[in-house]
Amino acid sequence: MTKDRLIYLPLGGAGEIGMNAYVYGYGPEGKERLILVDLGVTFPDMDSSPGVDLILPDTAWLEANAHRLEAIFITHAHEDHIGALAHLWPRLKAPVYARRFTGRIAEMKLDEAGIATDILHIVAPRPDTVNVGPFKVQFVPVSHSIPESSALVIDTPAGRIVHTGDFKLDGNPIVGEAFDPLLWHEIAKEGVRVMTCDSTNIFNPNPGRSEATLAVPLGEFIAAQTGMVVATTFASNVARLKTLAEAAQASGRSICMLGRAMKKMLSAAVESGVLTDFPPIVTPEEAVHIPRENLMLIVTGSQGERRAASAQLSRGKYLGLSMKDGDTFLFSSKTIPGNERGVIRIMNAFSEMGVEVVDDRGGLYHTSGHANRPDLEAVHDLLAPEILIPMHGEHRHLREHAKIAMAKGIASDVVTNGMMMDLTTSRPQVVEYIETGRTYLDGTVLIGALDGVVRDRIRMGLNGHVLVTVIIDEDDVPLGDAWVETMGLADKGRSGSSLGDQIEDELAEFLERANNKLVASDQKLDEAIRRIVRQVSMEEIGKKPEVSVVISRLAAE
Repeated sequence: MTKDRLIYLPLGGAGEIGMNAYVYGYGPEGKERLILVDLGVTFPDMDSSPGVDLILPDTAWLEANAHRLEAIFITHAHEDHIGALAHLWPRLKAPVYARRFTGRIAEMKLDEAGIATDILHIVAPRPDTVNVGPFKVQFVPVSHSIPESSALVIDTPAGRIVHTGDFKLDGNPIVGEAFDPLLWHEIAKEGVRVMTCDSTNIFNPNPGRSEATLAVPLGEFIAAQTGMVVATTFASNVARLKTLAEAAQASGRSICMLGRAMKKMLSAAVESGVLTDFPPIVTPEEAVHIPRENLMLIVTGSQGERRAASAQLSRGKYLGLSMKDGDTFLFSSKTIPGNERGVIRIMNAFSEMGVEVVDDRGGLYHTSGHANRPDLEAVHDLLAPEILIPMHGEHRHLREHAKIAMAKGIASDVVTNGMMMDLTTSRPQVVEYIETGRTYLDGTVLIGALDGVVRDRIRMGLNGHVLVTVIIDEDDVPLGDAWVETMGLADKGRSGSSLGDQIEDELAEFLERANNKLVASDQKLDEAIRRIVRQVSMEEIGKKPEVSVVISRLAAE
């Protein structure tokens, strides 16, 4: 008889920040019943994934084992935890469990994708329990930078797992539930075998700060400004939106919100009952008639996104509103590594307009939604797990977190995407390596990262492109000269004449002397044309472009 085992397999979020997707399983080897915790995305960049809209986990292994998947649990509504749900659910087809606010965001995403929302189940927090296969799962409220975030208590025949999700220790998060130490003491007393823990802020040595500490400095800052004030923050940080709006209201300013994502989050917060007392909002049409000194805009685009409201304002007028000399733009946010270029571009554009640009001032106007090192250590001590698995972090975060746990005598290991771990032993053990990669949402189509689409796009972007069209008659004789079109390449090269003309001249000479056997073979003709195009381009402009050859053959009557 095969021994039952408890397994853990991250498909995303372990070795990176973002794209969270974690599989747990229990049962006989190779037949474990499975649950998936979170299904998030990460965002592309122009260097490695140009033109891509979103990056999703590679769920090929899970799709192959979808008949074993009992359920999908979503801890909270940040895109790196929920963003892939509507795109990948059709491949997995398992019931989805979430709390009210998260469920409302999930409902919008599923509805937008044309997926029936009856697969979504709204769950109340602990003590309510979801029983699926060998798992008993409870949602436990934690504070984070979005309402109704939850850790999961996952009880299995092999012991209890506490999957923290993203969290911080905040006794007054403004919107959503506070971190409740008594509740967590109760969970700890019942015994914890495995703690899978957020590692994002493991390198921050300072105790975390409450969202409530921002109200006074933000209020004083906004009251001191004389022109129009514009503030940006993460659209999902409903508590921050409320703090900013209340500070604006206290200083006698009308509030206008710009950005679809922000409006969607506010709407979901109101509909789910987590937000009941947000100050009144004016429309952009109304805002244009309000004196600048009496107006505050709260806008999307804190990470420099090109299509968000911040970037639109930095390029001029947006929905009839524009920034002017004497206005103030506040980043009530921290720039995520990798987004610096876009943020600095916006800052400089506003600076050129005479706008005063203010960042978070070392945390004066922003506080993180993740637990810092002292808070993480406090939770380690509180729960006293037998095993700690760091998650949600780059490799260096996971390694540092594991070192801290092991120094306390807790068994730990660095587990990255694709490492299947057996958690039934005294120390976590690797039992299999699963091939994991990335799936790209490219327009409306999902493609594999290794399918070659993005690779070809990068090559064209780096090297340019040449299209060659050749017509061959029914006797295998070239009909006229080759036609050449260049894209993304310099017009003229060393010789001073047109690059396209140079290539056409060389191809004309080649076709004139080419033997019938070569011209009769599409493959040989294609290879010869490519070689000539690259040779001429290299000599003229020092580039070897991507080449597409179209050979049209006239059929004999």
